[in-house]
Amino acid sequence: MQDPQLTIQTNLTDLTPNAWLGQIDDICEDLGFFEQLGTQHFAAFLEAGNKLLVTFEDAQDIRAHSPDAEPRGFAYARHDGWSHLALLSEGESWFRDPAIFAFFDRLTDEGFFDDFESIIFHGAGSGGYAAAAYSVAAPGATVVILRPQATLDARITGWDKRYRSQRRVNFQGRYGYAPDMTEAAEKVFVAYDPTQHLDAIHAMLFLNPNVTLLPCTLLGTALDQAFDRLGIHDVLLKLAMDGSLDRKRFIQLLRARRYDPVYAQALVTQLLRSDHDVLARIICDYMLRRGHSTFFEATRAELRNPA
Repeated sequence: MQDPQLTIQTNLTDLTPNAWLGQIDDICEDLGFFEQLGTQHFAAFLEAGNKLLVTFEDAQDIRAHSPDAEPRGFAYARHDGWSHLALLSEGESWFRDPAIFAFFDRLTDEGFFDDFESIIFHGAGSGGYAAAAYSVAAPGATVVILRPQATLDARITGWDKRYRSQRRVNFQGRYGYAPDMTEAAEKVFVAYDPTQHLDAIHAMLFLNPNVTLLPCTLLGTALDQAFDRLGIHDVLLKLAMDGSLDRKRFIQLLRARRYDPVYAQALVTQLLRSDHDVLARIICDYMLRRGHSTFFEATRAELRNPA
């Protein structure tokens, strides 16, 4: 039986941050609820069917990169009848806020997650950390996270010198160490680029038996945008919701990168660095036949006429 699809009409592009939040507030108050959590975070819920997508997203990134400036779950509520709970931050925050702790405590006490047949917690980067950390509130959920950090606690990840401004944030205590918080999940999928060495080390800290690591070589640090560009992000989440996502299916999805000029450029660059000029030339020729010219034409010319 098809879950009830929500009729959602939005006009969220080219709005100021306050106007954008106001529109999200209006939509969710009509179809679910909207709450401010502390000074930097918001919870937006759309109530539809008994499948729930929980996302952790930076509102600035949504406005900058989403074609419709919508939280990711709006499309699923509209087309698939999924309920959607979006945790939104204004700026990259890792969602370490006592107001969010209290919010998930309340949802747990009220049995909010018990009403859903299937639940996905999803996020990328700091949102991936948060999706893993707060998934403990819904045992049996599926977690799909892209290049997550395990923690920014310097006692554990002092080797990661990025995100210095967040080192003052307390990553100890409740909902703290993300890998531990995923122990009760049904399945955990961790996508990362192994050529991004710090991201790869964080991914390897997710050691529980329910974890499937999904390496995405040369797709970089913005995996959510890369998956959108490849057209596999939507399929990935739908497979996860149906319980049919596994490493083999993901590898099949990842074949779409062969048509992606961003990936091809990264691959050619790597091949040239390792003196595999013949392979680099073959890829340039292939991408030129597909109509991608600027980088590949210039690189092909250099290979034809080396200095």
